[in-house]
Amino acid sequence: MEQKKGREKSGRHELLDAVLSNIASRFPNLKGDLILAGNEPDTKGFILKAFYISLAISALVLVLLYVLVISSQGSPGLLIPLAPFIFALSFLYAMKIPEVRMLRRKRRIDAEVVFAGRQILIELRSGIPLFEAILSTTSGYGEVSAEFSKIVEKTSTGVSLDVAMREVAETNPSKAFGRIISQLASSVRSGSDVAPAFESVIEQVAREQEIELKAYGQKLNPLAMFYMIVGVILPSLGVVLMIIILSFVSVRIGADVLVFALILQALLQYIFLTMVESARPRLYA
Repeated sequence: MEQKKGREKSGRHELLDAVLSNIASRFPNLKGDLILAGNEPDTKGFILKAFYISLAISALVLVLLYVLVISSQGSPGLLIPLAPFIFALSFLYAMKIPEVRMLRRKRRIDAEVVFAGRQILIELRSGIPLFEAILSTTSGYGEVSAEFSKIVEKTSTGVSLDVAMREVAETNPSKAFGRIISQLASSVRSGSDVAPAFESVIEQVAREQEIELKAYGQKLNPLAMFYMIVGVILPSLGVVLMIIILSFVSVRIGADVLVFALILQALLQYIFLTMVESARPRLYA
């Protein structure tokens, strides 16, 4: 009996593993995104978590829709064909979590990488060895300090400094950080003077960040115009015109319509502000 239960349990595990492997094959970038996001590259474990997250989101959405349907005296049976669609959307949303975390991590690194690089450059100019200069940046620079701490930790375990820097650069989502670390690693490997080439890379990254900030400033002008039209002019004039037009055909507007319009307007403004905030580069070079 115990052997039979053991075989059944093993069969269920094999079936689950096959299903997770099949899903993982449909997301070829998932493992890389998990690594760049700073997570363990366990694709099957993450897919299982995403499944539970999507179940919770789907249940919450269906409950809210059920309450809405019941309050409007509709048929709850209409929600049955919607359930798989809601679950699929929730699952796709959950599978995007590593990518979102990766982008957030990249932005945190980009915000501090020039400052940390300039401190290393100053110490190199002062005659301090590269390892000691890197060690001094393991605190005070947020996510960048965490990356330099990884280099120090790998070096302390016997890995050569250039290899440790390249390994950390490979698991980092920031191109700017990767370029800076790659330049340091190349200089260490070739035995050349680190400071001149490193200074050139730091200044180039700083200029690119300034260009990105200027480009963001130019994008704000059309966005501000769009916000004025969609967020201010259309709602106010739209409601007034709707009331005037409907008054001619003897149609009364209930409070529920105005509440719906208010909620829709709040949602549109939230989406707009989120777009502006997400587009703003976290660069302070």
